[in-house]
Amino acid sequence: MFLRIWRFITIILAALALTMTSAHVLELPQKMQYDAQMYSAVNTTLYRYFATVGAFYTLGSILAAAVLAFLVRKHRPAFRWTLTGAICLLVAFGTWLTIVAPVNNEVADALRSAPESVPALWMRLRERWEYGHATGFIVQLLGFSALVIAVLFETPADRVRDRAA
Repeated sequence: MFLRIWRFITIILAALALTMTSAHVLELPQKMQYDAQMYSAVNTTLYRYFATVGAFYTLGSILAAAVLAFLVRKHRPAFRWTLTGAICLLVAFGTWLTIVAPVNNEVADALRSAPESVPALWMRLRERWEYGHATGFIVQLLGFSALVIAVLFETPADRVRDRAA
């Protein structure tokens, strides 16, 4: 029972983390059309809770997936899929740390020291920021998919068939 609950928690956290990067991907085409003032206004106000709540989802999903991989280490091939999912979630976070976070830091510094420079700064850095999120989305989606596949490997086909009948 504990393993099922842990799988549920892991998948929920991974799904919630995926919602943030998915939102960025869905917004990308429209936001790339914004002028400097509009883009700056949107990016400096809209994502306030992504950092706090999103950090819980993202870091929680990585930790939960790592623990789940340990818990299912004797269940092959579910273990391989779970480990793949955990690694993908970690790599997605790594892309955020290396591609997106430096942009966030640069903008935060500009907001403190020279707020008037922020719109131009966003224009200079927006492709890195937007496509960094898109890259993270792809890797995160692969990780989430791997976690779901792991559950499918652990679901006996006969039991599912019997319940459907």
